[in-house]
Amino acid sequence: MKISKYFKSIFLALTFGMISTVLLAQAVINPAATDDDVEIGIVEHLDTYLPNDIQLINEQGEQVNLTQIIDKPTIINFVYFRCPGICSPLMEAVAGVMDKSDLVPGKDYQVLTISFDPSETIDLGIRKKTNYLNLMNNPDKIEAAKTGWLFFVSDSASIIKATNATGFKYKRTGNDFLHAASLTVTSPDAKITRYLNGMYFLPFEWKMAIVEASKGQSGPTLNKVLRFCYSYDPVGQTYVLNITKVSATLIMFFALVLLLFMVFKPKRRKTI
Repeated sequence: MKISKYFKSIFLALTFGMISTVLLAQAVINPAATDDDVEIGIVEHLDTYLPNDIQLINEQGEQVNLTQIIDKPTIINFVYFRCPGICSPLMEAVAGVMDKSDLVPGKDYQVLTISFDPSETIDLGIRKKTNYLNLMNNPDKIEAAKTGWLFFVSDSASIIKATNATGFKYKRTGNDFLHAASLTVTSPDAKITRYLNGMYFLPFEWKMAIVEASKGQSGPTLNKVLRFCYSYDPVGQTYVLNITKVSATLIMFFALVLLLFMVFKPKRRKTI
């Protein structure tokens, strides 16, 4: 009996320790804390409005105001055009879901791609836009995306205002940047209503975010698994499977099962 109680205590301690470790790890990578808690990632600013003093340079080389061009549900994504890592897969995913969605860019919604590297020019952005439009297959969607998917560059002051307003946290490393893959959805009056994280978007999820944004309704971020099962690799500049966190979760689960079995298993009756 003493041995059984000893093992129960051990399992309780291990289980508590693993739960604390997993919760702590999840808190570290959870992008919903505060701006000061997250260095690279997303701090969600749902139901907040974008400031009206953010200036951008559009594809015609003209200076425009961000909030003044938001007149419909808008998806904002921050990239830098020279990015050797996750920017290209992210933009390919945007092109893919725009192609598959039954909503029409430029009519039902718009996508604004903004470079957060102040040294980049709009000429490079235009070339990138052409490349991503070529990935789309639907001729009608391609034509619509020419005016419904807009590319911009800006100066450092406006970039800081825009990224701070949307909670997009990034860090320069030499000539490149460490950053996450995420889209910010706003209503026609520039209120942040949803975040779409990762590098794959379902047409249903895309449409739901746009429809709710058109009504000014904010919604929860559906893609929570990415932030738990995956972490950002600053060397490879990509998301990688975090074996430690996944393993800890599995170990915790089996430890709980074993503990419950030991606690609640029926005791054998002594035979005379």
